Amino acid sequence: MTNINAILDAARTHCDEVIKPNIAQWNDAGVWPRDASDKAAAAGLTGLYCAPEFGGQGLAFGEAIQVYEALGKGDGAYSFALSMHNICAFAVCNFATEAFREAWARDLTAGRKLANFALTEPQSGSDAMKMYTRARLDDAGNYIINGAKAWVSLAQEADVYLVVVKTSEAPGHKDMAMVAVPVTAEGLSFGPRYDTPSYRFLPMSEMYFENVKVPAENVIAPAGQGMQTALAAIDIARVSIAAGCCGLMETALDTALAYAKNRKMFDGVNLDLDGTLWPLGNIATDLEMSRLLYRKAAAAIGTKEGPLLAAHAKLYVPDAALRAATICTQILGGMGLLKPYGLDRLTLLAQMLKIVDGTTEIQRVVIGRALRKRAESLADIPVPKGYGEA
Repeated sequence: MTNINAILDAARTHCDEVIKPNIAQWNDAGVWPRDASDKAAAAGLTGLYCAPEFGGQGLAFGEAIQVYEALGKGDGAYSFALSMHNICAFAVCNFATEAFREAWARDLTAGRKLANFALTEPQSGSDAMKMYTRARLDDAGNYIINGAKAWVSLAQEADVYLVVVKTSEAPGHKDMAMVAVPVTAEGLSFGPRYDTPSYRFLPMSEMYFENVKVPAENVIAPAGQGMQTALAAIDIARVSIAAGCCGLMETALDTALAYAKNRKMFDGVNLDLDGTLWPLGNIATDLEMSRLLYRKAAAAIGTKEGPLLAAHAKLYVPDAALRAATICTQILGGMGLLKPYGLDRLTLLAQMLKIVDGTTEIQRVVIGRALRKRAESLADIPVPKGYGEA
C-alpha cells in the first residue's frame, strides 16, 4: 500500500511542474493535455483507491481525496477530471465482472486508458429519475442502448464511459443499471463541444447512443443497482470537488496577498489596510473550515452519514471558493480583472464547481430531507396553554 505522504508530494510536484506552467496554454489550445495526464499516471495519481493487485495505490478515501486539493491549486477542472477517472477506476476494480476487470482495470489504474461517468441527460438535468436512455436485452444477453447523455466530460478523450441506463419503461430507479461503453463502440457518437469559458482544455459535450451493443461482461451494476452505484460515485465526486475548491481558495488568497503586500497606497501598502486584511482573514477562516469539512466527509464515505456530509461539503466549500475568488479580485482592484493574474479563471471555475455533480440547490434538498427526518425523531414540544390556539 502506498504512503499517502508520498502521493501528496507527487501531487504537489505535478501541480507546480505540470499544471501551473501550462494551464494558460492548455486553455488557449482547447485540447485535453494527454501528456499531462500521462505524467499524472506516472506519478501514481490515476489509481488512488484501487487495490495494489490491480496496480492501484490502495488508499482510503479519507486520505486520497486530499490529492485534489493539491491539484486544485493549479486548476479545478483538471483536478475534477482526474477525480472522475479515479472514481470510475475504483468502480471497475471493485464492481465489474471478472472479464471486464481483467481487460480494463490495470490500464485504468496505470492511466494508459482514461474513464469517465455519464448520468445527466439533456432533458432531465438534476432530476436523474427522469431518465430516457434505454437499454434492452437482446437474445444473446447483450444490452442495446439508445438515448443521450449531457455534460459528458473527457468527451471523445476518455477510452471508456460508465453510463447509467434504464432497462424498462417503469417509472423510478429500480430498473436502472450501469454499463461500461468503450469510446470505440459502434453507434456511439458525440455532439459539438460545449463552449466553456475558463476550462476549454476539458472537452465536454453530449453523447448519443444509437443501437449501441454492450456485452453482458460490461455491466458494472446490474438492473436495480445502477442508481445506488451512481449515487455512491457522486458522493465521492462531491467531496473531491470540495477538496479541489480548497486548492482554488488557497491560490486566490496567495495571489491577493502577494499583490497587496507590495501595492503602495495611502502612505503604506494595501496589506496595511483593515479593509484588505479583514476580508482576507475571512477567506483564511473559510479555508480552514472547508478543509475540516471535506476531510470529515471523505472519512465518512461508505457510511450512512456519508451522503449527508458530502452534501454539506458540496454546499459550503464551492460557495466559499467563489466568495474567495470574488473578494481577491476586488483586493487587486482593476488589476484583478486582467487575465495574467488568473482570478477571472478561478472565479469561473468556482462557479462551475458549484454546479457539477449536484448544484448548491440540490445539496440543500439533501440536507433539508435529513432535517425533516431528524425533526420526526424528536419529541414534540408542548405548546403552553393559551398559546397557539385559534
